[in-house]
Amino acid sequence: MRFQAELYRWSADAAWFFVTVPLEVAEPLSDSVVGPRRGFGAVKVHVTVGATSWSTSVFPQKDGTYVLPVKKTVRTAEALDDGDAVTVELETA
Repeated sequence: MRFQAELYRWSADAAWFFVTVPLEVAEPLSDSVVGPRRGFGAVKVHVTVGATSWSTSVFPQKDGTYVLPVKKTVRTAEALDDGDAVTVELETA
């Protein structure tokens, strides 16, 4: 699954950055999960942004979307900052 979304900081003083997985990607992602989910309903995924790939989990939101945490090493390697548009390739792990 491939999509583009804005990178955002969780709150003004937080170190955490996320991308929201849009609903049109979140629905098939949710449907593709086989077996039990992780804590909080998280789904294990493999992610690629630019030349950087990593494994993580996406976390469900009340509106049916998921949030994808984007760690500092990825943001640094891809020169990403708050408000940047990010192209994400996502697959269930």
